Amino acid sequence: MRLSAVLAVAFLIAISCLPLSSASGQDAKLEVKNTDTVRTILERQIGKRVAVVLTTGPELAGVVTTVGDKVVLLSELSGREFYDAVVNLEQIGAVIIRTRTSR
Repeated sequence: MRLSAVLAVAFLIAISCLPLSSASGQDAKLEVKNTDTVRTILERQIGKRVAVVLTTGPELAGVVTTVGDKVVLLSELSGREFYDAVVNLEQIGAVIIRTRTSR
């Protein structure tokens, strides 16, 4: 239950300076279903920029490229544009997704 609580808090705060492409200028809606896991949330974000907070503390932000059974591939890392990262899904404590744009 601890992981789901951390995810719920992360979704509520959703603070990140990650770009969100929205042609209409409307805020994106983030939906969490009862059966969601870190993996299913990330699968819905393929091609989009997210940040993941690792259980060890650091945060990585990048574009979700591929989600496997045990790892996720993030490309175009913020601050490390020439690097990609493979992150163990079990080491992700929270997923941060930008849902609002500045007005």
